[in-house]
Amino acid sequence: MAAPVAAAGRAIRRTPPWRGPSRRPLSSASPPPRAAAVRAAFLSFFRDRHGHRLVPSASVRPRGDPSLLFVNAGMNQFKPIFLGTVDPRSEMAGFRRVANSQKCVRAGGRHSDLEDVGRDLSHHTFFEMLGNWAFGGEYFKEEACSMAWELLTQVYGIPEERLWVSYFSGDPKVGLDPDLESRDIWLRLGVPASRVLSFGPQENFWEMGDTGPCGPCTEIHYDLAGGVGTPELVELWNLVFMQHNREADGSLQPLPQRHVDTGMGLERLVAVLQGRRSTYDTDLFSPLLSAIHQGCGAPPYLGRVGAADEGRTDTAYRVVADHIRTLSVCIADGVSPGMSGAPLVLRRILRRAVRFSSEVLRAPPGFLGSLVPVVVETLGDAYPELQKNSAQLQAFRASVQIASLVSEDEAAFLASLQRGRRIIDRTVRRLGPSDVFPAEVAWSLSLSGNLGLPLDLVELMLEEKGVQLDSAGLAQLAQEEAQRRAQQAEPIQEQGLQLDVHALGELQRRGVPPTDDSPKYSYSLQPGGGYEFGTCEAQVLQLYTEDGRAVASVGEGQRCGLLLDRTNFYAEQGGQASDRGYLVRVEQQDVLFPVARAQVCGGFILHEAVAPECLKVGDQVQLHVDKAWRLGCMEKHTAIHLLNWALRQALGPGTEQRGSHLNPEHLRLDVATQAPLTPEQLQAVEGIVQEAVGQDEAVYMEEVALACTAHVPGLRSLDEIYPDPVRVVSVGVPVAHALDPASQAALQTSVELCCGTHLLRTGAVGDLVIVGERQLTKGTTRLLAITGEQAQQAREVGQSLAQEVEAAAERLSRGSRDVVEAQRLSKDMGRLTDAVDTAMMPQWQRRQLQATLKVLQRRANTAIRKLEVGQAAQKTQELLQRHSEGPLIVDTVSTESLSVLVKVVRQLCEQVPSTSVLLLSPQPQGHVLCACQVAQSVSPAFTAEAWALAVCSHMGGKAWGSRVVAQGTGSTADLEAALSTARAYALNQL
Repeated sequence: MAAPVAAAGRAIRRTPPWRGPSRRPLSSASPPPRAAAVRAAFLSFFRDRHGHRLVPSASVRPRGDPSLLFVNAGMNQFKPIFLGTVDPRSEMAGFRRVANSQKCVRAGGRHSDLEDVGRDLSHHTFFEMLGNWAFGGEYFKEEACSMAWELLTQVYGIPEERLWVSYFSGDPKVGLDPDLESRDIWLRLGVPASRVLSFGPQENFWEMGDTGPCGPCTEIHYDLAGGVGTPELVELWNLVFMQHNREADGSLQPLPQRHVDTGMGLERLVAVLQGRRSTYDTDLFSPLLSAIHQGCGAPPYLGRVGAADEGRTDTAYRVVADHIRTLSVCIADGVSPGMSGAPLVLRRILRRAVRFSSEVLRAPPGFLGSLVPVVVETLGDAYPELQKNSAQLQAFRASVQIASLVSEDEAAFLASLQRGRRIIDRTVRRLGPSDVFPAEVAWSLSLSGNLGLPLDLVELMLEEKGVQLDSAGLAQLAQEEAQRRAQQAEPIQEQGLQLDVHALGELQRRGVPPTDDSPKYSYSLQPGGGYEFGTCEAQVLQLYTEDGRAVASVGEGQRCGLLLDRTNFYAEQGGQASDRGYLVRVEQQDVLFPVARAQVCGGFILHEAVAPECLKVGDQVQLHVDKAWRLGCMEKHTAIHLLNWALRQALGPGTEQRGSHLNPEHLRLDVATQAPLTPEQLQAVEGIVQEAVGQDEAVYMEEVALACTAHVPGLRSLDEIYPDPVRVVSVGVPVAHALDPASQAALQTSVELCCGTHLLRTGAVGDLVIVGERQLTKGTTRLLAITGEQAQQAREVGQSLAQEVEAAAERLSRGSRDVVEAQRLSKDMGRLTDAVDTAMMPQWQRRQLQATLKVLQRRANTAIRKLEVGQAAQKTQELLQRHSEGPLIVDTVSTESLSVLVKVVRQLCEQVPSTSVLLLSPQPQGHVLCACQVAQSVSPAFTAEAWALAVCSHMGGKAWGSRVVAQGTGSTADLEAALSTARAYALNQL
């Protein structure tokens, strides 16, 4: 709903969502401009009329900024300028006034519109942000407001009476005055005072984050009501004036250089100019909506929302149109659906689109892919990378082949969707009138569980049935999952269900054969690059309770162990994490039995599961592994083999593996080394792995007689007992050739004895980065590494931090004008050191930057000391000129640093040894610094610590020190009273 606000005695409605269809153009004199013309007019206005440099849109994939999943604002790429960390030798360092149209995605993370898309007429996950910037004081409020007003009213022709503005009303709590300068600018531009509104920091003060540049903003709003009745205001353009810096202690300090940062959403602007209340009614979306109608045969789009949208047809139109734009732009920029971070969010977006297109619009298979050319046609001229990468995007075409990028195709997901629908229907039928939908069932359906349905999609499907989800239970499950993931880098061995010696003896007595787990190797690589994992049918041979008792059946909600005659689950061994997934009874496919892990006990595979219903010995079941989880393990296991081989290549054949562990998130390798690895060696190892990944070599796996592996030069094996026959994994060379002693192939590539599951080609590893390294014991090094998208992001973070360190070194070389600037630079060094210490980045680069920063920090501290001594000397001479020789100097000194104040006191006492000195230095917001020193000739009862404490206590503060020197802080509005207290105390002691 629109929120009414009071202004000039009138009720105003600020309306973020545009809530109903309207076809009324701004003017009937000429046809409304097309979106491409609106975008072009913005760019040419700032380039041709106001001398701005046009810069291309950055990728939606953030470069070197782990705080973001996607670029979500036009200013993201200019953060180094705002933070003062831009490399002075870079092209960006020369930017003064620039403009662009930036691709933005708001899905996942703190700023996410994903779950709102489709519900109303304005939310999008992908949108375009028009912006202009002025750096380093190139221009400020007057010019920014004038340009914006000129563009909107003269170029776009928006009637002035439809525009309102707001400005910052101030914040007395932090000492910020109202931005009357912006208010007066708007009044001079002709905006009536009745349409100039003021708001507090929540609406009109913009901050980049918890710390960093910030400042007041002024917003331009458009009145949807057009002067009829109560105004309905929607924000059109936000102009931010960065003039403060939020320090780590929460205080605000003036920025050395001021900046202008503005942003205006293209979709909303086009809707205004085309006379539409809905962004979906503009020509940015109408070609897509038309293509959806033609491709699936659904009723035409009517722009309905809420209860009026029967069957949610129009909601589905909006979801599919929005999501195909986001998917196309992200894939063109190198973000593909995956398992974590931004790729996982994109996977959710894909699955929402599949669900709405197939279930609501009844679209045929492959429908989403047919929409990609429409997106390219609409956006390709503005963003050429869409056209350049259209061949990659055609992976969508024959069917939803984007699923091939995440090891799943459309048919597989649709099967999960249909099963999920049946499970939801069955569960809902069993609920009482006031029951909530069980969190455990929703979790088992979700991306975090088994079927891979996004949780927001599950909630939406329940909402359609009028059923409420157990949100508290779901939050608890999510918290438990997060705790498990937090432990994965250094896994804690959980004690799962086990078969003890008595249970194993009973199975052997009954002649039960070991579990046939060969189906775990039954998977294939599809032409599109995805993997197909087969299901496996099995019979329940035995059930076990949590305490290990053998039982014939288990009941609802019971945690149990299942012994089957065969399985496709990988049981944890060889350092590889167990598979997880679910099983169903063959005769009842709509009840999922989640399987948390599988463990091998004496040749038997025990599956740990929770039974939602009764399960009996003899039941026929069908097993489904969690495909994304398994693929992540395969990726990491192949990567460990490549890393192991690369270590031998870089460090020599004496480098031996001592242990490993892997799961889809991390891999860990312990190796015996002669000495700790140098940064150069770490970098060389990564380079060798990258080369093998780039060659996309085939990975061969074959079982052979153990005797055939006994005398193969270079063959990797551990000090373990291997089965016979044993499985051999060879990269790039068929196993038979690799095991031929005459071939020497095992010396040239990775060949290992291994029972794990692996990729079939190395290219799917994507990349490998060693992000951690430490000595476990003398001669044993533990390496932590990541792969794929995570590795690529780590490289970008490392590159970004390296550029920041270079920029800081350059600033240090130029020198500082005063103590404040030098201290700010020293703080930046400390901040950079903390960032380098904790960032997910290449370890070799971390160690190099740590060494560089150590030197730079020493230089920065030396520079501060020199400046402080110089400033203290100047202040000392000024005080000596004001005070004749005597037993006491009590005065004020203007300085921002307690360290400088202490140095002034010390220098005064060195030059006038018989004088006792106390100095106060007033700071912003009434704070006061204090430093004192007593002469050596005074009575022992007169101590510096007591003197400072007397003065600082008077100011409501604290003090510390010794008999001779002391310092402290306090707050007072009456500095003279504090000085009088200092004099009175000293004279009494003297």
